[in-house]
Amino acid sequence: MLALRSASRALSRSPGIATTNQRAMTVISTKSAEDYKKQNYTERMEKKGMPVSPHVMIYAFPVVALSSITVRITGVALWGGMAGVAAMSLCGGDPAMLAASIGESSLSIPAKFCVAFPLSYHFIGGVRHAYWDATPEAVTNEAVEKASYAVAGGSLVLTGIACVL
Repeated sequence: MLALRSASRALSRSPGIATTNQRAMTVISTKSAEDYKKQNYTERMEKKGMPVSPHVMIYAFPVVALSSITVRITGVALWGGMAGVAAMSLCGGDPAMLAASIGESSLSIPAKFCVAFPLSYHFIGGVRHAYWDATPEAVTNEAVEKASYAVAGGSLVLTGIACVL
């Protein structure tokens, strides 16, 4: 056993072999484990003198992240709308008649907006990603931010046109 230990020490000291630093296990008594469970994250960090990570609500997301999140949300909204139309059709409803009656009511412009904005935003966002996939050298921080503003502006213009038609 002693020979094995000294052999492993000799090997770990040789320059050609990488070693990993291992930390001894921390033993927590049942009392300290119970005390640990009673504290929340903020209290534990204050006790250690460590800062608490910023909360999502105070973190300012970059415009690129917001644009990406919006593309995903509009995709889910489009899926939900199509699922609703399909469910209505399966249950014997007439989606075309419903759309025509909404189009003749005072809800026509808000209804058009609710369909046109997700469709145009998700479509333009998809074109943007297809362009980035085809030309990865065009993906720079500045270009990505400009593209995010272009997606928002283009989708608002397309939505405005669709709402007045």
